[in-house]
Amino acid sequence: MNKNNLKRSTFGAGCFWAVEAAFREVEGVVSTAVGYAGGKLKNPTYQDVCSGRTGHSEVVEVVFDPKKVSYNQLLDIFWKIHDPTTLNRQGPDIGVQYRSVIFYHDEKQKIQAEDSKKKMKESGTYPRDIVTAIEPTTTFWKAEEYHQQYFEKTGQRSCRF
Repeated sequence: MNKNNLKRSTFGAGCFWAVEAAFREVEGVVSTAVGYAGGKLKNPTYQDVCSGRTGHSEVVEVVFDPKKVSYNQLLDIFWKIHDPTTLNRQGPDIGVQYRSVIFYHDEKQKIQAEDSKKKMKESGTYPRDIVTAIEPTTTFWKAEEYHQQYFEKTGQRSCRF
């Protein structure tokens, strides 16, 4: 596999543990990492982000082989694994860090994300407005090691305790 042909995508859809677990199961996804993006603090910690004062979102950076899985297929998964109609919230998790957001890495991803969001709105899948933000990628700050592949490390299958 030629690493030069790999692409990156970054998604925020609530608790990053569950988002990462969903994308790790996709054929063509080469690697995932959980972390933080979209905020103003350099090198934030989990505690910083949980304070709600940094503006960061919990995100998953997905490295994928576009010959095996397309960005549009990743977008389809993104829409299915969370509720894109709740502002700064997923289930009981509340705060800007849990917002629904797509960070695009280039103009093509931006267009595909916008088209995908439009199609999702028009599909009637959700009875409320979709509030997912589509923004240019920012610095991805990798989360602490104990968060990486959390479900695999702990044997848990849910973000809820």
